[in-house]
Amino acid sequence: MAKKAASESVIDMFARLGQDLRLSGTDIERIIEHNRRNLEAFEQSARAAASGTSAILSRQREMLQDTLREVSDMAQNYRASSDPQELMSKQVEFARKSFETAVKNTGEVADLARQSSTEALEILRQRIREGMQEIREGFDRRK
Repeated sequence: MAKKAASESVIDMFARLGQDLRLSGTDIERIIEHNRRNLEAFEQSARAAASGTSAILSRQREMLQDTLREVSDMAQNYRASSDPQELMSKQVEFARKSFETAVKNTGEVADLARQSSTEALEILRQRIREGMQEIREGFDRRK
């Protein structure tokens, strides 16, 4: 088989395959349309995943800024205190608060990731259901 240009679209490859197999024009169009919808579903799924990733990164940036602000505030408070017991109390409070914030933030990021992946997968699941229905209808038409 001759080497084809790398820029040849998937749709063009299916059309050529139909011609090579001498399928009727209707069959070729049906195959092309089926695969066009598959590619559109993959594109929608990828957009949903990218949007989710962007939301996660944005939220993580906000979380980092909040953490840096808290650390800065804590450093200011340490300088203001000369009582060792008060200093220890502030350190314990900061450690407790940091742990609680980390747990909360981790849960929030996990929820964002779960939502994003669920949305992306649901798009693909729906296309699979539609594709299976299209295949069934194609077989029913031939009977």
